Parts: sequence; structure tokens; C-alpha cells
Amino acid sequence: MAASIFLAGCGSDDEEGPATGGTTAAEAALGPATPTSGEPVRIGIVSDGQGPAADLSYEFKVAEATASFLNEHRSGIAGRPIELVQCEALADPAKATDCANRMIEEEVVAVVVGSSGAGEQIWEPLHAAHVPVMFYTANGAGSLGDPESTFILSDQFFPLVTLPVQVARDEGAKKVTVIAIDLPVTTGLYQVTRPMFQREGIELDVIQIPAGTADMTPQVQRIVDGDPGIVQVVGSDAFCISAFNGLRSVGYDGPLAAIAHCITDATREAVPGDFLEGMTITATAPIGSDDPAIRVFNAVVDTYDKDINVTEAGAAAMFITFSAFHTALEDLTGEITPATVTAAIKGMPEKDLPGATGLRFRCNGKAYPATPAECARGGLLTTLNDKGEPTTYEAVGVTPIED
Repeated sequence: MAASIFLAGCGSDDEEGPATGGTTAAEAALGPATPTSGEPVRIGIVSDGQGPAADLSYEFKVAEATASFLNEHRSGIAGRPIELVQCEALADPAKATDCANRMIEEEVVAVVVGSSGAGEQIWEPLHAAHVPVMFYTANGAGSLGDPESTFILSDQFFPLVTLPVQVARDEGAKKVTVIAIDLPVTTGLYQVTRPMFQREGIELDVIQIPAGTADMTPQVQRIVDGDPGIVQVVGSDAFCISAFNGLRSVGYDGPLAAIAHCITDATREAVPGDFLEGMTITATAPIGSDDPAIRVFNAVVDTYDKDINVTEAGAAAMFITFSAFHTALEDLTGEITPATVTAAIKGMPEKDLPGATGLRFRCNGKAYPATPAECARGGLLTTLNDKGEPTTYEAVGVTPIED
């Protein structure tokens, strides 16, 4: 939970219709068939799976579908087929460490990590063994600070800083009030990000409320009675539902922002659409849009596993992470080892992030020098309509990553 509250896509399924020339839209998006040959390249996939807090087992399905797509339509890795080695971490630190050790024993050349509440325990043994690991999101000090073999694709500061700062600027506000789930990771992250608000000339007030608080009226009443500026909500959908309904009960009608994990079908059922309308949220990918980049994800699901729900938190992120890993290795030739894979990722030029038009990535350690594992700046924002669904998506905060 702690490692994944900032990770989610939102939207609705696209329908795949026929394209010109007798092919379906899915076939057109996937592209021509490409052969692979030779010894398989073993890639590790680690996710919490069906853990105690959430069922993320669909992430393995997404990884399998993506591997099939990459083998059949993108020449695998250096022309060799991808073979997956999968392990379920169950958000348990001991199990996460076991998964990492298994990857080392299985001699994978790299590991792609899905959502996990024990990301640091996955990272530590792999880092010690010099096995490259790619995350969509991670917020541990060790993994973020690793300049050697860790690669993180999402801008960790985007949902916590760029989003509220952008909304505050749009509204002419000089203060951001955050209603955040009370977790150690949240406390730590706001200690790090507070100076960033100060540099933007924006006051930050963080109100942390324990998970499971059903009635937040007393806390939000104090917020509304003061001068909140703009309000941002950070937490799981259940937490956000309580926060939104608390804000409704005290009559808050000012600017509102939230991380994408706040907005799920459960939120749309529990919170009236007229309250959600106009809210600005982050998005992992432009799910539900006709964006060319997301058409490929939809085509992969349509072709290889129709049971995958593309609106699940982490589904698009797993596709993006695995596809970006493949994209980073497009120029790899010769021997494929952890060392050559690491060198190829670190040496790649800046490229488009698969599945998210407008976002770019480059893993040379210079996106944020203080956190050299990060590979991207910026992210996607969208506003919600009167049904609580995303409208158009905008890439914000994207700047080139220098040599």
C-alpha cells in the first residue's frame, strides 16, 4: 500500500474496431509479426500479487501479455525470445527478499517490478548482486539514490508537487492544503518535498489522517474554516472517499486535486459526480482516450488476455514499465548479461515512454541528480467530468534530460 498509493490509471475500456485494409485496429496497433530465435532471455517479474491489502495478481497477466507482444511483434530482446521468471511478494518484506534471491539464483538478466509495498526488500539483494531492476514507481531512499543499476520511470515528485503547484498557479492560489493518509512513507515524502513548495512561493499545510477514518468532518471543517488555498487529497480510494464526502458535508466548493488512486469505480459510486466534476488528478496513462500510445496497450489486452481490466491500478503501469525496459534495449547487441543490460539502459538516448504520449525517459542519472535512479520528469494530468471520468490528458512538467 505504502509504495503504490501514487500509482494508478483511470478511465474506461476502448473498443477495438476494424481498420482499413481488412485488419482490425488491434492488429494495426500491434504491427507486423517479427521472428525471434536463439536462447531465451530470462527476465524477472516481481509483484505483490494477491497480497493482504489488494489483489494485484493481474500484474502478472499484464506482464505475460506484454512479453507475448514483444516476442511476436518487437523481436524480443536483441532478436531472442523473452522468458519470464515470476515471483509473488505479497507485500511481505521476507517474501520480497526471497523473490529477489530467487531471481539471482535463476540467473535473470534483469527484473521488472510491479506494485509492491516491499520495494526496498526487492531492491537490496538485486542491487548487491548487480542485477538491474526497473520500477514504475519507488520511494525508498536506497532505490531512489542508486546511481548504478536501478531505474525508476515515474517522476516521484509529480503527484505530490507538480500537480498541486500547477493547480495553485491556475487558480491564483498561494497555499496548498493536503489531506493525506497517515503513513510513515507519506510523512517522509512531505519532509522532502516541502522545500520545493517554498521555492515556488507556495505555502504547504499537510493534514495527515489515519487510514480507516470513516468520518473526516471534524478535520476538514477546520481546513475549510481557515484559508486552505487549494485542497489536494492523497491516499487510497477508501481514504479519498471519506475525505471527499467530508469536504462535501462542510460545503467545500473550492479547487480540488487528487492522486489517481483516489478515483476508482468505488469512488464514482460513493461520491456524487457533481462534486468530482472539475477535479484535477494525475494519470499513469491516457486510459479511455484515443491516444495512439494507449492503443497499443489496448491491442495487447485485446489480443493476448481479454480478462485484464485496463482500469485497474497498475495494469497500464506494468505495461509501460515492461515496454520501456524493452525500448531501452532496442540497440543492444551481442552478449546479454546483467552488466550489458545495465550499460544499455544507462547509455540510451532520451525516448518516448511507451503508453503515455508526451512523456519521455532517459536513465542517465540526470533527471533529478539527488535521486539518480529516476528516469523521467513530469507526468499526465486530467480533469474529471460530471461522471467522475477523465476528460483530456495533458503532459505537464516534461523537460529534456541533458547529457
